[in-house]
Order: sequence, then C-alpha cells, then structure tokens
Amino acid sequence: MRQSTAPGDTSLSAKAKAARIRGFYAILDRDDEQLAKLLVTPAADAGAGARVLQVRLKPASTREILAAARMARRVTREAGALLVVNDRLDVALACDADGVHLGQDDLPRADYLGFGPVFATSTKANPDPVVGLAGLSSAVQLAAPIPVVAIGGIALEHAPSIAATGAAAACAISAINSAPDPAAAARALSLPFA
Repeated sequence: MRQSTAPGDTSLSAKAKAARIRGFYAILDRDDEQLAKLLVTPAADAGAGARVLQVRLKPASTREILAAARMARRVTREAGALLVVNDRLDVALACDADGVHLGQDDLPRADYLGFGPVFATSTKANPDPVVGLAGLSSAVQLAAPIPVVAIGGIALEHAPSIAATGAAAACAISAINSAPDPAAAARALSLPFA
C-alpha cells in the first residue's frame, strides 16, 4: 500500500483533491511532454482524461526527475489536473506539486491510498506479493472514506472488476503508455469508473 500527502498548492483542500481521484490515474514514466499532454487532455478532446498525473521516472537523477516534474506541472496546470511526484518530497516541493506518493511507512497520514499490487507487475524490480481483488476490496472498505487507487499489473480487462471493488481509480503504466493509442486505452480503463 502507498500513500500520498499534499505538499504543494494549498488552493484546493486535501478533501477536494481526493475527490478528483476517479477513473484513470496516469503515470508519466519518462520525460515526454507530448505523452504528458495526451494523458491529461480531457477524454472529450480525444485525450486520456486523467485527473491525476504522477511523475515516476526510475532510474533517473534528481535533475532529470525535477526537469520532468516541472514540465508536468506546467502541463497539468494547463489541463486542470493534479500533479503527484513519486517518492521525492524535495522534488514535489520544488515543482509545487499537489502531492507526493510515498511508501506506507513514510508518513502517518494520507489523502489517498495506492493499494497493490493487485496483479503481478513487471514495472518494479522487487514487487510486494499480489493482493488480488479480494485484498483490494478489503482495503477499500477499511480505508473509507479515503479513496483507494488500484496499482500493480493493471490491464484494461481488469478495469470492470477493479471498479466493482469500490476503488476510486486504477493506475496502469504499461497498459496505457505502451499502447498504440494511449488515450483510447486510458478512456477504456476509465469507463467502468464513470
């Protein structure tokens, strides 16, 4: 399980930010402005429609992460999406992110929870054990009213069963960023959450 706390923009309350976490939660896994724009462009405008974009570059230097985060901050502001930085409070503060995605042992409070891996994943070198849909459902019930984002091994075909657990959103990296049409893939992932 992962947690996020909001270090940046105080114009939105933590509750208002958490309420925006719904459907597709996007991960930017490379410094690619075109992909960032596609991920947060509203679905009605042929984009992926993510309300949240997390910068997660691994491995990368602090300089590379900060450059990508600053670009993503500009893009998310233009699109009205939230920006979250993975694991780096310093970078989140430096780019005025809306939140930072931290490990379960890092801080005692959270605005949302990322829970998983729900399925086997290949984007982490040493992933935690798979929790499955039953584990996700339990986490959703225990965390209420804090929104839970399903993470780990998420494929498009998993979206209906993830939404049925009551999770607020699903976060997929490879299934979206490596798809021939990332925007269409993200819209398909979001559909069961609508």
